[in-house]
Parts: sequence; structure tokens; C-alpha cells
Amino acid sequence: MTQLIDFILHIDQHLVTLVNTFGNWSYVILFLMIFIETGIVIFPFLPGDSLIFAAAALAANPLYHLNNGVLFILFLTAAVVGDTVNYEIGRHLSDRALDSSHFGRLINRDKLKVAENFFDRHGGKTIALARFVPIVRTFAPFVSGGSHMNYRHFLMFNFIGALSWVTLCVGGGHFFGNISFVKNHFSLVALGIVAISLLPMLVVYLKNKFSTKPAKIEE
Repeated sequence: MTQLIDFILHIDQHLVTLVNTFGNWSYVILFLMIFIETGIVIFPFLPGDSLIFAAAALAANPLYHLNNGVLFILFLTAAVVGDTVNYEIGRHLSDRALDSSHFGRLINRDKLKVAENFFDRHGGKTIALARFVPIVRTFAPFVSGGSHMNYRHFLMFNFIGALSWVTLCVGGGHFFGNISFVKNHFSLVALGIVAISLLPMLVVYLKNKFSTKPAKIEE
């Protein structure tokens, strides 16, 4: 866990090492990281927003020989395909199989419940909205598959959400990632990205907590 936190807080430095070590193979590694974060329900803790932002910032610097156009296509493809795979896993893995399989035991049930509540509240739009909410982003397609959401509707929201998410993160990284303050305080920026992306979940939690009306006591 400590290594994961260090990777997120200093993701810009780790990406520099990655690119200098693997060259063009870095594209494949970055694709796989976003695909796994969105497509494999047991890995909700992997970085998503901050990774795309940092990679786009790196690509804006000619020194590292990355192309933001290529990154945009790779991240968009990874996000769409990842959610689709996650949907299929949820659709084919029944509740009974979830309880009995080794795979099912690896799934965080508390996080899954959060995604289910989010899905119940927002319906199909959850697939698009969840792109901007860590953890929920990974569990939402799994829940939609388990509830047998219409695949065409899922695919539409999947693409809209992925396109919005990748465009915002790549655009933000490209235009702001190499500003001196951002480069010199990237740990704070990474924390800020995580905090902002968690705001929707916090708002829903607080709204549910304070909107509950106390039951009337019958005399």
C-alpha cells in the first residue's frame, strides 16, 4: 500500500523512469494500466485520472518522445474496452458464483455496495458519471452487467463517459501539466485530482446521511 501511495503522489517521476526504460513500449504499459483499472473489478485502487493527466503532461514535453494524440486514442480505447469487459464479467458472474468463486472473494463488498447505491440512484447515467469517481468507476460496469442493463444503452453511456473523461484528463495534462507550479508541486496536484474526483461520492454520502427522516414514534 505504501508503494502504491508513493506511486500516485510521485507518478510524474515514475512515468519518467518508465518512459526512459521502455521507450515506445510505454504506450502498451499505459494502455494496460488504464484497462486493468477500469476492466478488472478487483483493482479499483489503481490510479486513473492522475495517471492520464501525468502522461499527457509528459507528452507535452518533446524531451520524452510521447504523442498526446496516440495517448488519447490508447486511453479512450482502454477505457471503453475495459468497461465492456467488466460489464461482461458482471453479466456472467451470478450472485451465487460471486459468493463461491475465488474471484468473488477478492471483490471488496463494501465498495461494491457503494457502486450499487450509486447505480440505483442514477440508473444508466452511472456508467458515464462514474468515470469521474474513483472506485465507483471500476465497480459501475460490473454492477450494470449484473443487473443485465441493456447492452446498447451501456455501450452508449460507456463511450460518452470515456470520451469525456479522457478528453478532460489529457487536455488538462497537456495544457497545465508543464506549468512551473504544477511541475514543482506535483504531489499536491495529484492529491488535488484525487480529492476533486472523490467529491461526488462525498456529496452523495452526505446527502443520504442528512436527508434521512427520523421515524415517527407512535403513541
